Amino acid sequence: MGCSPLSLSQSFSFFLFVFHFHSTISSPISSNYSSFSSSSSHLCAHHLSLSLLQFKQSFSIYSSASDYYNCQYPFPKTESWKDGTDCCLWYGVSCDLKTGHVTGLDLSCSMLHGTLHSNNSLFSLHHLQKLDLSFNYFNTSHISSGFGQFSNLTHLNLSGSDLAGQVPLEISQLSKLVSLDLSDNDNLSLQPICFDKLVRNLTKLRELHLSWVNMSLVVPDSLMNLSSSLSSLKLIGCGLQGKLPSSMGKFKHLQYLDLGRNSLTGSIPYDFEQLTELVSLDFSWNNYLNLEPISFDKLVRNLTKLRELDLSSVNMSLVAPNSLTNLSSSLSYLSLLGCGLQGKFPGNIFHLPNLESLDLSYNQGLAGSFPSSNLSNVLSRLYLSNTRISVYLENDLISNLKSLEYMSLRDCNIIRSDLAPLANLTRLVYLDLSSNNLTGEIPSSLGNLVHLQYLILYSNNFMGQVPDSLANLVNLSYLDLSNNQLGGPIHSQLKTLSNLVGLSLFGNLFNGTIPSFLFALPSLYYLDLHDNNLIGNISELQHYSLIYLDLSNNHLHGTIPSSIFKQKNLEVLILASTSKLTGEITSSICKLRFLILLDLSNNSLSGSTPLCLGNFSNSLSVLHLGMNKLQGIIPSTFTKDNSLEYLNLNGNEFEGKIPSSINNCAMLEVLDLGNNKIEDTFPYFLEKLPKLQILVLKSNKLQGFVKGPTAHNSFSTLRILDISDNDFSGSLPTGYFNSLEAMMASDQNMIYMNATSYSSYVYSIDLTWKGVEIEFPKIQSTIRVLDLSNNNFTGEIPKVIGKLKALQQLNLSHNSLTGHIQSSLGILTNLESLDLSSNLLTGRIPMQLEGLTFLAILNLSHNQLKGPIPSGQQFSTFNASSFEGNLGLCGFQVLEECYRDEAPSLQPSSFDEGDDSTLFGEGFGWKAVTMGYGFGFVFGVATGYVVFRTKKPAWFLRMVEDKWNLNNKKTKKNVARYGARRN
Repeated sequence: MGCSPLSLSQSFSFFLFVFHFHSTISSPISSNYSSFSSSSSHLCAHHLSLSLLQFKQSFSIYSSASDYYNCQYPFPKTESWKDGTDCCLWYGVSCDLKTGHVTGLDLSCSMLHGTLHSNNSLFSLHHLQKLDLSFNYFNTSHISSGFGQFSNLTHLNLSGSDLAGQVPLEISQLSKLVSLDLSDNDNLSLQPICFDKLVRNLTKLRELHLSWVNMSLVVPDSLMNLSSSLSSLKLIGCGLQGKLPSSMGKFKHLQYLDLGRNSLTGSIPYDFEQLTELVSLDFSWNNYLNLEPISFDKLVRNLTKLRELDLSSVNMSLVAPNSLTNLSSSLSYLSLLGCGLQGKFPGNIFHLPNLESLDLSYNQGLAGSFPSSNLSNVLSRLYLSNTRISVYLENDLISNLKSLEYMSLRDCNIIRSDLAPLANLTRLVYLDLSSNNLTGEIPSSLGNLVHLQYLILYSNNFMGQVPDSLANLVNLSYLDLSNNQLGGPIHSQLKTLSNLVGLSLFGNLFNGTIPSFLFALPSLYYLDLHDNNLIGNISELQHYSLIYLDLSNNHLHGTIPSSIFKQKNLEVLILASTSKLTGEITSSICKLRFLILLDLSNNSLSGSTPLCLGNFSNSLSVLHLGMNKLQGIIPSTFTKDNSLEYLNLNGNEFEGKIPSSINNCAMLEVLDLGNNKIEDTFPYFLEKLPKLQILVLKSNKLQGFVKGPTAHNSFSTLRILDISDNDFSGSLPTGYFNSLEAMMASDQNMIYMNATSYSSYVYSIDLTWKGVEIEFPKIQSTIRVLDLSNNNFTGEIPKVIGKLKALQQLNLSHNSLTGHIQSSLGILTNLESLDLSSNLLTGRIPMQLEGLTFLAILNLSHNQLKGPIPSGQQFSTFNASSFEGNLGLCGFQVLEECYRDEAPSLQPSSFDEGDDSTLFGEGFGWKAVTMGYGFGFVFGVATGYVVFRTKKPAWFLRMVEDKWNLNNKKTKKNVARYGARRN
């Protein structure tokens, strides 16, 4: 009997692993481990020994079953259990000295691996009072209802043991429980009915720890049914939603309260001031929770026993920073990260005599000067990143921070850039001075910080070479010197850093070859060398520990080393834009079962692709093989339940058809198959992809009609559709214009499209933008493009196209479209580029197009249009090339005067087009320039767009002299007439 299960998915950033300390592992032997009785009389009954031995045999011992993060000394306790000896003397076993019953079993961190079945012999130990099976690996076992048989149980700890499913109702039968810990089981859920029975029946409960158990359906008010004698309540990351109960003050004995990382809302109630016994209070990462000044003042004045306070990301924007000076003198840990604090930093907070850890990071409104004296002499952790607090790195300050072990001043206001005094902080384990515009060379004195495990100096202006002295930092686990101006070869002295787990040197000027010693570091998990000037071949890797490898944007050549495909734990492999990598992608790549991101784009790889690319890794999110010389057919092995979000094969020589198995990629957001040799009809099956936002099929050999939707909500999420340069025919797909919902509404988020699993990886795409084919390494979510050009579409432009109000670029050029230009195009007020050139369009240019105030590019050339060119403010910026090849048009742009009722009204020409850099990320590459767009043409420059628009002073008479015969009296008359009006 139980409640229906719920799933709770947790997403952790890859970079968290670099913050885990890996302690040296030893195996302590308990004093009673070898104290076996030599007497033939055993206190432990034979049937109890038998039950314990059967329990032992039901599991294997696996060294990774007890993680070192939670278990300082994992040890296989059951290995000491031997038949014929007194089980009461076995390691982890406790007995009642009078009865011989087994009353306690402590097997925490015992490396147990296997499934905990409901018929396990464990459940025959009916006299158990304390049971601890925490931090083992039970392989998503469900908590058995058999636990309800332990009627004498007072302490139950099953935390961190990979349990799954529902918490059974039978747990609520353990009425003697004083302590219950089911925390850190990510796949475990607790339904409201289970929780209600549990809290009503367990009236003796003093400790309840359910962190990371899914309680998303449990309302916070249910907490009020807990015993008022509760001393510890920890519900971190349980998915709790809604307002905090207003009567929490009833828990007068509460010492530890942790409700961090939930979705609690509203204000923290005033009555929390009544929890005067609180030693630790944590509301962190409840992003919609508020703390008002009155509540905060009452908290800090009344909670005099408080030693730990964590309010990270709780909104405290109305709380005056000087209120912090009223905090309890017993406080040792204070974290107010990202609380929106504004104003002058209260320096006297450092008078708190027991303060060991202070985190005020990510309060950009917090200013003032960091004091250099009267500091807590026990302060060991200081985090001031992303504030405006001024820090003077001078000897007086450093001499008062002798106990400091962790210091993060990222993106702070460091006044003195001489880092030499830091060498006196000899206890430092963690140092982060990134994003501070520090200049000069990295001081060699940092080599004196021999206990340093993390050194992070990225995004400064350090120059020169990496100092030799860093070779002294033999305990270094993570080194980040990226985004500086460091140069020369990568120093060989770094090979002494045998404990290095992460190395990031990207965005520098390092040259020479990649030294082979980097691939020999035994513990290296993370290596990022992209954006340097490295040359030569990639050496073979000598160890198989890598999880992340990025060597992109260098000048490497040769083949991909086979040893890369032996990195069984590899999650990220980026070898893009090295330009010279050759050879084939071998089937060995399919051994990388945990790969999440694969980018081998912009190289010279050839041959066919392994068929396994569609199914070798269920976790693969990004597959980018674009701009190579790959041939053959696209793999057709994409399986259901895959994680693919981005598939880019653009710029290769793929042939055959578009595989229908791509329809299995339900997470796909970007599909770019452009610039290949694919021969197929329109792939209607792609309509069903629910998250597809970008579809590029340009420059292939696709043919036939594009009839329109075959399913409900076809392409409703599509924001970019490019099927240009193919051989499609028939009428324009009016049905699709009715279903392109994402092109009907603008997106104001202004974010770059990126991979879900690795947010630092942003999607790229090749796109014809305003007549120029450009490679955009970043795509903002605001962009909307429809390009059907260079096909054989016939018939009229449908009126319904006016529904696509968010469109910024519409290209229907080089088809055989007939009829009039629809006036409904005037509704597309976000249009920046409109190209209808080289068709068979007739009639007049609709006056409604004058309202397109963002229009920078207009090309209506080579049609059969007639009548006056609209003379509104925007149209006055376009030159003759926008209208050439339409002999029936008149207006000053074509130097043809309109007579009688045809004469256009002229308006001032001043107009500011704005900046296109809001659409795309920094940096893009030119591929081709299409001329003929006159003064509306937009040029890309380095980190964005700079708009050049001629306002036609003197009305470009020099161009007229070159292009027209001034002896023609009519031409002279028009030039003089319109030139005079313009000037």
